[in-house]
Amino acid sequence: MNGFLNPKDALGGISAEQASALVAAGADITLVLEADGTVGDAAFQGAELAADLGAREKWIGKRWADLVTVESRPKILALLRDADNEAGARWRQVNHPAVGTDLPVLYRTTRIGKSGRILAYGRDLRSVSSLQQRLMDAQQSMERDYSRLRSAETRYRLLFQQAADGVAIVDGTSQRIVEANPAAEQLFAGAVKRLTGRNFTEIFDASNAKLLADTIAGVRASGRSDEIQLHLDRKPLKVGIAVFRQEGTTLLLVRIAAVAAATDARGRPTATEDSALARLVEQSPDAFVSCDGAGHVLSANAAFLELAQLSSLDQALAGTLDSWVGRDGIDFNVLMANLRQRASVRLFATTLRGELGGRTDVEISAAAAVTSGKPVYCFAIRNVAGRVRSETKRTRELPHSVEQLTELVGRVSLKELVRETTDMIERLCIEAALELTRDNRASAAEMLGLSRQSLYVKLRRYGLTDAASEDAVEAEHPQ
Repeated sequence: MNGFLNPKDALGGISAEQASALVAAGADITLVLEADGTVGDAAFQGAELAADLGAREKWIGKRWADLVTVESRPKILALLRDADNEAGARWRQVNHPAVGTDLPVLYRTTRIGKSGRILAYGRDLRSVSSLQQRLMDAQQSMERDYSRLRSAETRYRLLFQQAADGVAIVDGTSQRIVEANPAAEQLFAGAVKRLTGRNFTEIFDASNAKLLADTIAGVRASGRSDEIQLHLDRKPLKVGIAVFRQEGTTLLLVRIAAVAAATDARGRPTATEDSALARLVEQSPDAFVSCDGAGHVLSANAAFLELAQLSSLDQALAGTLDSWVGRDGIDFNVLMANLRQRASVRLFATTLRGELGGRTDVEISAAAAVTSGKPVYCFAIRNVAGRVRSETKRTRELPHSVEQLTELVGRVSLKELVRETTDMIERLCIEAALELTRDNRASAAEMLGLSRQSLYVKLRRYGLTDAASEDAVEAEHPQ
């Protein structure tokens, strides 16, 4: 530490009162210690800090080591030793027991005068500790988001690589193939050596150029299209195209199949279909189900049967998806209306009702497609009942954020939502008024614009008064 060049000339004329004021102003906590470490006097920067640590008089006459937590006592002994070593003195963090959590303070000591007394001055580290906690929370949140992104990418890569149908990602502007899975490479193996980088429209026979160009233009305008049949070296292929945007770029998701999947009269996949993609969907931990325009279930995997508490696939095929999703005739209709309008829906929050009475919070992502001229709707249903919410809740923070309240829409009536929010705000206002008036009920009632009797009624309603206070209220306002 660099001190004054001429401390005697600069500060030699100040009195003891002025010196104590300077020392106390330069630190949050200032202690005058006897040679044996007993507190002789103490000064705190602010009444709140003094209240958190206890009355100043309670410290005087006690050993400094007895005023800190057990793990901080060796640091107190080191600070007492550092008082005689001005050049090697260090700042050391110790923790004082306080109301709620321990209060961290950064101390340094120095010997004063010829009496052997020690001056200890400390800095309150609560603000630094709060910033560190917020940083840790933010880092953990980022790690959770990164883990979810990696998991999603892994699932996408696995499905992309293992899909039995050929899948290619095409740049919407240049029409060049950005990425293709092994099935697509195998389908085009006789025509081109490598798909990536090739112009997608030039791979097929020249007679298909206009049909393909019109289809791509229609997809970019409407977002979806029916399957079309193109030819590669006179070999017919079924091609389905969808459009999506990523990082400001328009991309086309192209599905190519040599033979269309066989379906029965209701459009359900037949038992002969046996693809790697179908096996992956069946073994997925997320529920997958498809239905027709009327909601009749066409297919479902084991995860959906488990969520819906069904014992067999036949039970699912005999019903409609509306029987299990959300409230009867409401959530499913909203979901289908969005699907027909936008062709896809993401993270639709609702509940899944089981046959045995169970209810599970779920998120549904869905997409619409056309197979053999008939609309088919596919739903990916994820169980979010065990999802971890924000771990940290600060005092006086609203128990529901706007996002959490909006998630309740459709599950709880508007009347109940409004009543819960009103009660929550009313209680917070009463608590704030009592804190500002130091629990003076009369002043709090005046501040809130209520009569004292009305305030007492609300205190009882929200459980903000104890038995002694209720007796006093009864004596003051007999029934």
